[in-house]
Amino acid sequence: MWTHFDEEGRPQMVDVSGKAPNLREAWAEGWVRVTVPILEALQGHTLKKGDPFPVAELAGIQGAKQTWSLIPLCHPLRLDQVEVRCELVPHRCSVRILSHSVATEATGVEMEALMAVSVAALTLYDMCKGLDKGMVLESIRLLRKTGGKSGTWSCDGEGAPFSGEAAESCAS
Repeated sequence: MWTHFDEEGRPQMVDVSGKAPNLREAWAEGWVRVTVPILEALQGHTLKKGDPFPVAELAGIQGAKQTWSLIPLCHPLRLDQVEVRCELVPHRCSVRILSHSVATEATGVEMEALMAVSVAALTLYDMCKGLDKGMVLESIRLLRKTGGKSGTWSCDGEGAPFSGEAAESCAS
């Protein structure tokens, strides 16, 4: 039986009322492949709209907070923490976006982590498109989640990737 549909095939939100809240965390990443003119503008801090990273990071946090209103059947969660970081990766001509979402809830925060990355990537695109529209948003995915009945899951079976060059094995 499908969990998001009732016996008559109508959509329904999964009932989590019988589940005890517990600490849940999720890490996600995404990449924005940029063109050489954008890479140079990011490196030289010459983008006309200003530094897009703090704006994209803030937008990602806002996106995580709005996940329930944008994805049908997602539960509204009280998020304890959302962190989003944009990192320029010149050798890949890309920006890597990482997110980390935390909540003590009866359901997971994977969608919030993924939404944070997605909205941050779209914001980065918006801030850079005046220079060149040839960017590619790609490889948005869950890196790791903890908590809940299913326990811990990781893309590589290891620790929580979030800072620096951690999780490059996942990213390739």
